[in-house]
Amino acid sequence: MTRLPYDLGLSRRDILYLLAGGAAISSADIMPGSAAEARIGRLIDEARGKSPISQRLEFISGALRATRYQGYTLIGGPKRPEQFVVRDDAFDCVTFCETVLAAARADNPAEFDAVLRNIRYRNGVVSWRERNHYFFEWGQHNIENNVCRSVTLDGSIKIDKDVYWHKELGRRRFSIAAIPGAVFLANKRQLTTGDIVGFITQRPNLDYFHVGFIAFDSGGELLLRHASQSRHRVLDERMDRFVAVNRVRYVTLLRPQEPRAIAAKE
Repeated sequence: MTRLPYDLGLSRRDILYLLAGGAAISSADIMPGSAAEARIGRLIDEARGKSPISQRLEFISGALRATRYQGYTLIGGPKRPEQFVVRDDAFDCVTFCETVLAAARADNPAEFDAVLRNIRYRNGVVSWRERNHYFFEWGQHNIENNVCRSVTLDGSIKIDKDVYWHKELGRRRFSIAAIPGAVFLANKRQLTTGDIVGFITQRPNLDYFHVGFIAFDSGGELLLRHASQSRHRVLDERMDRFVAVNRVRYVTLLRPQEPRAIAAKE
């Protein structure tokens, strides 16, 4: 079976654009928040004794492998009320990362919703315009929140991107500290389980085409743990193969940080 590169197919930005245009969503496709939170709550409880945060990210993301991929996971638009969506039965690439990250940062299940809102929305305000639509802004927002920090490697370069996918948000220009794909693959010893890797797109008007977590197998092979649109589920995939198939030129890295409240207890 021939596998098409991610960067030629629908991206999460395509999905968000369709939502903004008022695409219909079946109520049968929406997971009740309480049902999703029950499973997430169990994972938070089971991961609580694991430290540092990389271990909790590894445990929680690993437990969610085989969960199906689905777009249209967030609900709202410029003229449609935003709804705060919590689900564990299906993810796109970004909602997988932010759900796992929120669960790893929450000290207990009761904190999860607030942590997720703060990761997904500026100032935790549930509003379409406060949502981090572009992944560059998602990263910047969560660096400012001390949720993550940026990781660069020797050989990183600056890339300027003009984005205009969401016309309602206006044209924006990002200056990205990008790591060439070859440099990234050659420096796996500087990577940490749970690092969030963003794959920069070559297409105009967009910043990234995909995101996922760094993982390693038992032999130390570098893996991408991600919600895969082409494979229809969350899975682990050899990073070198993903980079080659998708002709990845540049990536960025974010390293999740230990919450101060949890760090203070250790």
